[in-house]
Amino acid sequence: MAKRLYNRQNRKELKEKFARENDPRIVLSFYRYVFIEDPVVFRNQLYEALDQLGVKGRIYIALEGINGQISVTKNQLDLFKSTFDAIAPLRNIRLNTALEHLSKSFFALIIKVRQKIVADGIVDPDFDVTQSGTHLNARAFNQLAGDPKTIIVDMRNHYESEVGHFKEAILPEVVTFRESLPLVRDQLMAKKDQPIIMYCTGGIRCEKASAYLLHHGFQEVYQLEGGIIKYAHDVIDQGLPNLFVGKNFVFDERLGERISQDIIASCHQCGVPCDEHTNCANDACHILFIQCPSCAEKYNACCSQQCADFIQLDPEEQKIKRKTEQFNGSKFSKGRYKAHHKNAMEPLR
Repeated sequence: MAKRLYNRQNRKELKEKFARENDPRIVLSFYRYVFIEDPVVFRNQLYEALDQLGVKGRIYIALEGINGQISVTKNQLDLFKSTFDAIAPLRNIRLNTALEHLSKSFFALIIKVRQKIVADGIVDPDFDVTQSGTHLNARAFNQLAGDPKTIIVDMRNHYESEVGHFKEAILPEVVTFRESLPLVRDQLMAKKDQPIIMYCTGGIRCEKASAYLLHHGFQEVYQLEGGIIKYAHDVIDQGLPNLFVGKNFVFDERLGERISQDIIASCHQCGVPCDEHTNCANDACHILFIQCPSCAEKYNACCSQQCADFIQLDPEEQKIKRKTEQFNGSKFSKGRYKAHHKNAMEPLR
């Protein structure tokens, strides 16, 4: 019988299994732009190797490379690293280590083949992602950031930068990476001769974004090596000033890890200082938003009174109402929900 190369357990079973696990886990992220001849074959071989090590997480593979966020138990970490080094496209790949290691970060191993590891909307056949900007370590970043001519650009989505970002950074009001590329290019076109630093969570987006600007004639483009994740470690290890304020949004169950004690965002329902992202407890909505503990109690972990009322209904009645009722998750794109447009205490209905 052929080996199953997909997780077959449901989320509840996976959580119960994790609750019984005693080994501490390390949360890692990685990426590499490298040509992968047959992504499907590569995917299946990688799944089998990592599944045997008990690795959990999300990995995307495409012709242009690999992008992953995973967790591995401490006692399997060395074997995991040697497994990666034995695979030519992954040899000596940089592994970014999270500041916080929680077992709840991932519950299953999911490896998917995609057209690109970062959807960018670029159709120009002459674009070369490997011709990217100059990498800056944390010390060099801080030095260049201190130059008044330097422009710092956050290449993440608005719901990420809302809870944390570098001081003085340009924060594009976008929901997807593909939106940000032409927007940033056009916004900075008149300043294409000035030093430009791009940053993102782990480096993968600004690797492509810096190459995109260089492709369009920008002269001096830099990127933060290893992104916010590596920067956060380096400023601690090297005793450097931390220029990042707030939290770093992460794409796992944690939804963020704190880099500084500053809280720069506010609850989307009542407006008090808060930077805790959550998804609406109503699965028919499930919109991402920021909610303080008081509003979480008041609205039963939901984004609105409508959703709070809905989850109290009988499951069969919910099933019927789903066909006709609209929720914030169907009205707004990711992270766009804000309850306090007019009255901070009245969630949208």
